[in-house]
Amino acid sequence: MTQLLPNNMAGETLAVIETRNLTYTYPGATKPSIEDVSITIERGEFAILTGPSGCGKTTLCRCFNGLIPHFYGGKLEGDVVVADLKVVEHSIYELARHVGLVFQNPENQLFALSVEKDVAFGLENVAVPRDEMRKRVDWALQITGIEELSERSPHELSGGQQQRVAIACVLAMQPDVMILDEPTSFLDPAGAQKIFEVIGELNKNLGITIILVEHRLDLASKYANHVIVMDEGKVVLDGEPRMVFNSERARLIGVGVPKATRLYQILRESGVRLGKVPVTSEEASILLREVLKRD
Repeated sequence: MTQLLPNNMAGETLAVIETRNLTYTYPGATKPSIEDVSITIERGEFAILTGPSGCGKTTLCRCFNGLIPHFYGGKLEGDVVVADLKVVEHSIYELARHVGLVFQNPENQLFALSVEKDVAFGLENVAVPRDEMRKRVDWALQITGIEELSERSPHELSGGQQQRVAIACVLAMQPDVMILDEPTSFLDPAGAQKIFEVIGELNKNLGITIILVEHRLDLASKYANHVIVMDEGKVVLDGEPRMVFNSERARLIGVGVPKATRLYQILRESGVRLGKVPVTSEEASILLREVLKRD
């Protein structure tokens, strides 16, 4: 693994998720889906987890909320600690209070007759008192901007609205960590942008640690302060977004490097002197204006 920027400085750790030499093999599989994964994600980070399809991203996320090994079984080696809890020693029920997972397809986690009932479902399962439940449901609907949908059937909503409902379901649990597994894969760019804005606000304003599994790096990169790249079950890059996206290895693996960063690389290869590596279209615009001024 190439460690481009240390995640832990000397002194007290702020880790909310930490894995050490984590290896997992599904039942009946002949080789591990993830192998020797050692990462640290600190509280309040917005981390993007990316890499080619089938590289182990979803499997790693299942280790964070206890689905692996408690639901899927298989062979788990190494250590994974989430919110100071060793995953192998605590049930999915216990871990659900700390880690929320938003699925790729929101329909897979929406089943009630109304949005409001879906958002309340997790709270009912952990026996939250009725008054507190009412407050949390209203708060989650308001934060995600779907108050007016509370009485609607989730299956009558658009894909973007369903994804917001799924986020509200997790948010009502008030987790330390929210994991989103390619939440925009069924959405158009405009819908995807709205979802990223909601996630960004949750991270910025509420301090929720975000782990986003995503390929649409042009849209998502502006919110991230940590990027982890996987390939063939292993973590191969881990660090600050500008350094990860600008690395030759990211390009060779086939990571969808933001277009702003790719523009920087092309200009640099042409001999143009440049400043910091851009990761957003706004930063690329500033970069181009500076180049044009010099010319």
